[in-house]
Amino acid sequence: MLSRSKARKEEYGLILELWEKSVRYTHDFLAEEDLQFYKHVIPEYLDNVHLDLWKNEQHIIGFSGTSEEELVMLFLDPDFIGKQYGHKILLELIATESIKKIDVNTQNEHAKSFYLNHGFEIASEDAVDGFGKPYPITHLIKKPSGLS
Repeated sequence: MLSRSKARKEEYGLILELWEKSVRYTHDFLAEEDLQFYKHVIPEYLDNVHLDLWKNEQHIIGFSGTSEEELVMLFLDPDFIGKQYGHKILLELIATESIKKIDVNTQNEHAKSFYLNHGFEIASEDAVDGFGKPYPITHLIKKPSGLS
């Protein structure tokens, strides 16, 4: 059974470990020095989002961060990727947080396809990320209901 709880500050270390494990698994295009850069700046953003931990019984599956109608971060433990947890989490966030926007690394083809398959469409793309690093970002928006 998938459950969700608001993350506490004392869990930020665990969240950062999970983030790094997930990023090393899914973002093989990142240079090591850039991964270390992001690892140092990510904690600054944790207080600025609604941060949830997702668990299945005693296992931490991943975490999500939302802000208004945007999914700012969704990272899963690699042991749970491909087992429908991302699907369940995203549907829950769409239903409870009214998620309508997501930014995804363009080079993370699996994540991009995942969101496109869940009713999002490409709104625009940037050649660099928000830090000016050479990692293109795809901005996605939720398709209006009833349209194909």
